[in-house]
Amino acid sequence: MERIAILTSGGDAPGMNACIRAVTRFALNNKLKVYGVERGYQGLINDQVFEMNARSVSDIIQRGGTILKTARCPEFVSLEGQQKAIDTLKKHKIDALVVIGGNGSFMGVKDLKKNFGFNAVGIPGTIDNDLQYTDFTLGFDTSVNTCLSAINNIRDTMTSHDRISIIEVMGRKCGDIALYTALGGGAETVLIPEVPYNIIDIAKKLQDNAEKGKNSDIIVLAEGVCSAQDLKIMLNGVSPKLSIRPTTLGHIQRGGSPSMADRTLAANFAVRAVELLMEGKSGRVVGIKNNAIIDMDIDEAMACSVDFNMDLYERINILSM
Repeated sequence: MERIAILTSGGDAPGMNACIRAVTRFALNNKLKVYGVERGYQGLINDQVFEMNARSVSDIIQRGGTILKTARCPEFVSLEGQQKAIDTLKKHKIDALVVIGGNGSFMGVKDLKKNFGFNAVGIPGTIDNDLQYTDFTLGFDTSVNTCLSAINNIRDTMTSHDRISIIEVMGRKCGDIALYTALGGGAETVLIPEVPYNIIDIAKKLQDNAEKGKNSDIIVLAEGVCSAQDLKIMLNGVSPKLSIRPTTLGHIQRGGSPSMADRTLAANFAVRAVELLMEGKSGRVVGIKNNAIIDMDIDEAMACSVDFNMDLYERINILSM
């Protein structure tokens, strides 16, 4: 193997740049040529490929987003689109591909391996933390810390006005951002897709808290449940006197300088991904399990069932007294 390429795909996540840097420099240190692909699989189809050197990744470890940019690519779902990508890789004599992204990005890794026998390795880069084979994905820690910072600020004003705040966070169908944000932020209530909720019980808890002297409440809401505005309407339908303010944090959760945890994870994921390719192993994904860097066949990884942490959820409810 002489040449590898890197692309970032799907939603951006803090730590992607740190990972691009680590892949590039570790590969160069092992006498490999490195190529960057702009705008994910779409850029691969459109031949947006350029050679990278050590200076190409200078001053990016602390930056959010991705210098390679990212894009959705419906065309890559088809064999014709995948063939265009393979033609681009062959044109540049690229032997292997490192893909940094989430579930949809990993499907591309599977397709390249299954349909064309092309060597590719996946690195989990998504704030949602919704890949079940790994304990944490790149960008998740930074995103939760961004949410915690917002909660700290919002609680100040909610306390001043004796109000309830609903804070809607990202995560799609996975409640991990909400779960860890609620625990770290001392939220009184957390609503996530994995656990059913009863709007009457939530309203009663808010009323009981007021009677106990709590002058503010924080509800952390995962976007996969409903919107913050819809939850406010439901709660006021049960208890019209509740003073509620909804806040949707939105894309602020995707940006910002990556945390130490995400920078470290980026470096460790990158090194293992390049090692796998040098060992002649492909169709694999890297991850972290019980604080150890792992790699796994991509089919097995994508087939892992949801292992929801109910203990953590119950702990939040106990500590919200």
